[in-house]
Amino acid sequence: MVQLEDIIRARGRIMNIAKKTPIIKSHQLSDRVGAQVFLKSEHLQTTGSFKIRGATNRVMQAKEEGARLVTAASSGNHGQAVAYIANQLDIPATIVVPTDANESKVNAIREYHGAIDYCGTTSAERIPRAITLAEELNGVFIPPYDHPDIIAGQGTVGLEILEQIENVDTVIVPVGGGGLSSGVLTAIKEKSLIFVWSV
Repeated sequence: MVQLEDIIRARGRIMNIAKKTPIIKSHQLSDRVGAQVFLKSEHLQTTGSFKIRGATNRVMQAKEEGARLVTAASSGNHGQAVAYIANQLDIPATIVVPTDANESKVNAIREYHGAIDYCGTTSAERIPRAITLAEELNGVFIPPYDHPDIIAGQGTVGLEILEQIENVDTVIVPVGGGGLSSGVLTAIKEKSLIFVWSV
């Protein structure tokens, strides 16, 4: 189970890669709901999403544990993040993408020096392939959301929110695989009594 201490350690580990992104007020949303609404600008991360936080935390630890290669299964953002940090750490990365993957996302992975492996059209097909590749190549599979290191890395968003805005009442977090919401929930609930709502 991920604890606040894990998230604090993750922040120290990833601070030279993942940016502390700004929070901006949305005047339109604030007017619409009758409350101050702020947005966390994770699109300003190097790879364009919050995924760089968890990927950096996990890949760094995998390298410390002796990994010489990493794999991931992703249709875009996670794959870009894994390829980017692996390249920064000078270890190869192979990203398993769907056969119908968006060309611009595949090109972005390649620009970060990630090798591409096409497989199926669903996560249920891609994830086993990425795991198998890791086993065959003596590498480490980097999951997109369901690993403590990934969750701890994503949880650094929650720490930043508490530092950047005073008197937060509610934090709304989008849910895909659940890594971001789990990390943010852990960080915020252990430091405050703020209500966290996942959508």
